[in-house]
Amino acid sequence: MSKPRYETEWEEMDEEYQQLQETHKVYRQKLEELTSLQTTCSSAISKQKKCLKDLRWSLTKCSKTCDEQELKLIADMKTQIKDKENVFFDMEAYLPKKNGLYLNLVLGSVNVTLLSNQAKFAYKDEYEKFKLYMTIILMFGAISLFFLNYR
Repeated sequence: MSKPRYETEWEEMDEEYQQLQETHKVYRQKLEELTSLQTTCSSAISKQKKCLKDLRWSLTKCSKTCDEQELKLIADMKTQIKDKENVFFDMEAYLPKKNGLYLNLVLGSVNVTLLSNQAKFAYKDEYEKFKLYMTIILMFGAISLFFLNYR
């Protein structure tokens, strides 16, 4: 009597399981696409930054032997280079970066890229609280050692 009910429950769960597997498969494909796009963007940005750096150096070298009209053009190009560098900085904010020494020591080689601004602000807020608490604890420890000279 209760066997058909369990069979229908099992079939529903099996359908949900199949759907979950399909969703996970799509998720992994999108994640691989995202990783590939991040790598492509990072390499393109670094290539562009190198080209801009070389161009700025060439413009600086060339500006020593140019007339007034060419100097205006060079100044305009330098302004555009500066604007592009700012845009690249904004682009890099959403791309993974290599971890610093401290983060490598504490976490190892882990990608800690936060994709949304809200997540970044929440992380920064928690980090600032952590620094404040640690500073207070260390300050009390230093003060207590100063007053409790037990040698």
